[in-house]
Amino acid sequence: MAMKIKLDRIISIATLAASLVAIVLVLKRPVPVATPMPAAAVAANADSFDQKMAQLQQSTDATQSLSTAAAQTAETTATASQPKAAVHINSNEISAVLAQSLGTAGAQLTPDTNLGSGAPTIKDQQVSFDGDLVHGQFLTEIAGKDVWITISGHIGSKDGYASFEPTEFKVGDLSVPVSLVNPALQQKLSEQRDRLKLPEFVGGMKVENGELVLTQK
Repeated sequence: MAMKIKLDRIISIATLAASLVAIVLVLKRPVPVATPMPAAAVAANADSFDQKMAQLQQSTDATQSLSTAAAQTAETTATASQPKAAVHINSNEISAVLAQSLGTAGAQLTPDTNLGSGAPTIKDQQVSFDGDLVHGQFLTEIAGKDVWITISGHIGSKDGYASFEPTEFKVGDLSVPVSLVNPALQQKLSEQRDRLKLPEFVGGMKVENGELVLTQK
């Protein structure tokens, strides 16, 4: 009997300790995935992003005009062999655009909505690219506490819409199994499908060699 009481006490203490550690890890800020940019750099990178998107749109418009002209003159082989234009966008440019639109954008990027009711408010964000992965960190409020949500995964496109498959998810410095998060995340992305629609002139999207690559339609 005494042994059972002692064992129960040890289990209780261990459970309490594990809970305290989990709370500390949740509230602890993880290692940043990117370096914050000064306001001037944000503006410059946002302008660079806009210029690249305009360039891609112009390439798409030019290709469509050539295709129309070729069809009218029955010269389709020349335009069909032309490679599709693409632009390469770095993480600083993406971060700058997100920073400028922080008040309205980003809700579809935060799969932590199952931790509370209502859409979370994003107070800060960081984005970086590594190989074919995107890493994002978002500061939001959970139960009155500021908590960093970190999510990594693969960005792609399907049927004219952006897609995302997570490979890692963390609340604070506490790792959460992706298998527990992904169903809720995909449900949230489905609900926000209209926000994931790609511009008409974008045909594909992926992260490659540490950059976001957008190809013309």
